[in-house]
Amino acid sequence: DVQLVESGGGSVQAGGSLKLSCSTSGLIGGYYCMAWFRQAPGKEREGVAAIDADDRPSYTDSVKGRFTISRDNDKKTLYLQMNSLKPEDTAMYFCAAVEGLGTVMPGGVCYYTMNHWGKGTLVTVSS
Repeated sequence: DVQLVESGGGSVQAGGSLKLSCSTSGLIGGYYCMAWFRQAPGKEREGVAAIDADDRPSYTDSVKGRFTISRDNDKKTLYLQMNSLKPEDTAMYFCAAVEGLGTVMPGGVCYYTMNHWGKGTLVTVSS
């Protein structure tokens, strides 16, 4: 079974930083696209950042220049470095993965529909 486990969420003041991690198990090989999604209370889930098997990243416009997605295939871990956090970044953040050679698309998502999800980690940014 594939498992994704997020960590690193917490409460910070506006302008602060957090680094989210997503440890994975069960993903075979290195050919998969991974992404971070978020869902704020009362809002739909949205793509934040994605990275394909060749380490090509994609970001949604609202986080460009502030967030950085990266992956360590040896450690089987996905990261999201979040700097200059804003109150509107407050949300539950989810890690997701999909196998295959699909690349990333504009807007911080993978080409293929994600089929593995973590349970999320909460990020709260106060003003």
